[in-house]
Amino acid sequence: MSKLINFGAGPAALPEEVLNEAAIAVKDYKGSGLSILEIPHRGHLFLDLLTEANALVLELLQLNEEYKVIWMQGGGRLQFCMLPLNFLKSIAGYIDSGHWAAEAMAQANLYGNTKIIASSKDKNYKFIPPVTAIPEAYDYIHFTTNNTIFGTQLQEIPQATAPLIADMSSEILSRAFDYSKFKLIYAVAQKNLGAAGVTLAVVHQSLLATEVRPLPDILSYQAMARQNSLVNTPPVFGIYTSLLMLRWIKTKGLNKLFDQNKEKAKLLYQSIDNHPKFYGVADPGSRSSMNVCFRLEAEEDNKRFLDFCLNRNITGIKGHRSVGGFRASIYNAISPEDVNHLVQAIQDFE
Repeated sequence: MSKLINFGAGPAALPEEVLNEAAIAVKDYKGSGLSILEIPHRGHLFLDLLTEANALVLELLQLNEEYKVIWMQGGGRLQFCMLPLNFLKSIAGYIDSGHWAAEAMAQANLYGNTKIIASSKDKNYKFIPPVTAIPEAYDYIHFTTNNTIFGTQLQEIPQATAPLIADMSSEILSRAFDYSKFKLIYAVAQKNLGAAGVTLAVVHQSLLATEVRPLPDILSYQAMARQNSLVNTPPVFGIYTSLLMLRWIKTKGLNKLFDQNKEKAKLLYQSIDNHPKFYGVADPGSRSSMNVCFRLEAEEDNKRFLDFCLNRNITGIKGHRSVGGFRASIYNAISPEDVNHLVQAIQDFE
């Protein structure tokens, strides 16, 4: 069977170069006689790749060494719990922009008080709720900058005195962004950064110093940073795959990649908007450049369109089970040619 084009939201597509290099390393990593799956996590082979991955994260995010890079397991859901455990003392503010933002707040409510600063829930999360300034004092303010299920994306970072924390799982390193506006960002790898099983967190030292309660090392950002992500055996292969993606992104060039992502999204949205049978879900001012959510006017044709696409080697476009419809995730690894192939399928569908 020929290779499918994977528009899935995660685990998502990886570049062919990354897959090939990872496959070689599974057999023999750098001529060591060991698989990447076997190398000791405290040996020089792993520590060297960890050092490179940490440095590349800061370089590509254009952050200085006041930020600490942490690799861990547990996905976004562990982050939802760790944030209030580490930093919630009085009250935290949450922007309720979609399913995962609401999940993050629900977990925080187990450990302290939260307040919804703004929400678009009553409009089925069709847009990012507008917030320009947040004058109130909070322990921290949490955003989900890109909402995979509803296809919306934060366009402007609000002004605030409290530390800003962002879930950037589905858009990290996909567009020009001032990451220094945030004191903590986190991203699960399986969307735009690598393979499932590893989560990246980048934390400013000033926030690390505000840990509000004694915690087990495995739940403490401070301990994880101090021990260079080695509190427990880290997800070696996941970190290695993310390193390959970081190298690939650097080789591509950030500005070139960002421009390419803009063009991919523009082309796909135009195709949907101009087709009489399809329509976009998100409000135009909040549309995501990573997750394009759309529907058919006649929903009884949904399965026919999915089959039509699969016959053209297109997979992963079925919408999230909670909302239905379609979703094309056009992460960094999805090429303009891949998007053109999907556009042609949309145009040809009758």
